[in-house]
Amino acid sequence: MIANISDENAIQMGKTGPNVFPIGLGCMGLSGMYGATNDDAGVATIQAAIEHGITLLDTGDFYGMGHNEQLIARAIRGRRDKVQLSVKFGAMRSPDGGWVGIDTRPAAVSNFVAYSLKRLGVEVIDIYRPARLDPNVPIEDTIGAIAELVRKGYVRHIGLSEVGTETIRRAHRVHPIVDLQIEYAIISRDPEQKIFPVLDELGISATLYGVLSRGLLGGSKPSGTHDFRARLPRFSPENATQNAHVVNALQGFAAERGMSAGQLAIAWARAKRPNFVPLIGARTMAQLEDALGALRHPLSASELAQLETVIPKDAIAGTRYDSHQMAMLDSER
Repeated sequence: MIANISDENAIQMGKTGPNVFPIGLGCMGLSGMYGATNDDAGVATIQAAIEHGITLLDTGDFYGMGHNEQLIARAIRGRRDKVQLSVKFGAMRSPDGGWVGIDTRPAAVSNFVAYSLKRLGVEVIDIYRPARLDPNVPIEDTIGAIAELVRKGYVRHIGLSEVGTETIRRAHRVHPIVDLQIEYAIISRDPEQKIFPVLDELGISATLYGVLSRGLLGGSKPSGTHDFRARLPRFSPENATQNAHVVNALQGFAAERGMSAGQLAIAWARAKRPNFVPLIGARTMAQLEDALGALRHPLSASELAQLETVIPKDAIAGTRYDSHQMAMLDSER
C-alpha cells in the first residue's frame, strides 16, 4: 500500500480551483478505448485510486457514449466527498462510435451538463470543459454558458482542453479558467513553447494527459482493431523501429534508477512542471500501483538534464494524432 500524500503536497488548480492530489486518474481507458474492459475491475481500480489518495477523476461524456460516467458513478457512490470530477463535453458520436463533430453552443452546454449530472449521480461537477474548440461558436459564448452554470450551482470551476493561446486569453477574460487539459510528455513537448508561458502569466494550471503517450513509453502496443491506438501514427509499422529505440532508451535510463519506464515518464512531467497534474490512464491495479510509485522517485535537476539528452524533443517518429485530427486542434495552430 502506498501512503497518501500529505496536504502540503497537494496542487492547487489555478488561482481559484480546488486542491488535488499530485496525480489524477484519467478514466477513458476504462470504457473500451484501448480494447475490451471489465466494469467490475474498472470500479475496483477507481476505488483503489481513491484509497491511495487520488482525488481528481477525469472523464468525458462521450467516453463510451456515457458509459464512463456511469462507471464512475458506481465507483464514487459513498465517496463523493473524496473526489473532484473533471468532465469534458461537446464531442458528438455516431451509433458506431465514430466522431461526428463538436457542439458547444450555449443550448448544447446546458443539455450536455444535464445528462452528465444524471449519469454521474451528482449535483455538481467540479471542473467542466469543452473537449475541443468549436469553430462555429465563439469561445466567449461557450464559457459564458458554463459561467451561468457556475452561478446556478451545477458547476464549480471551468477548464479548457487542447486550445491555443488566443483562445485561452479570450476564455479567461469571460470567467477565471482553472486549468487547461493538454497532451504533454517527454516526446510531446510543444506546449512548452507558447502555451505554458501564457498559463503561467494568467495563473492557470494544467492537467497533462498522454504522459506515457498512451502506453507507448511503457512498451504497450495496440491490442487489436478496437484499440484506437492502432490508428495513431506513433504506433504505425513505419514508425515502429525508430520509436522502439526511444522506448528502449527510456527503459534503460529507468532501470538504472530502479524505476519502470512509466514511472520515469511521470516523474519527468512532475519535475518539469511541478504545479501541473499528470493524468494516469491506469486500467488495472498493477498499472495504478506502478504509476503511484513515481511519487517515490522524484528526478533531480541533473537527472532531468541527462534524460533530455538521451531523449531529445525530436526523438519520436509520428504525430500524436492523425493528420485530420491534428488539423482540428486549436492547440496546434
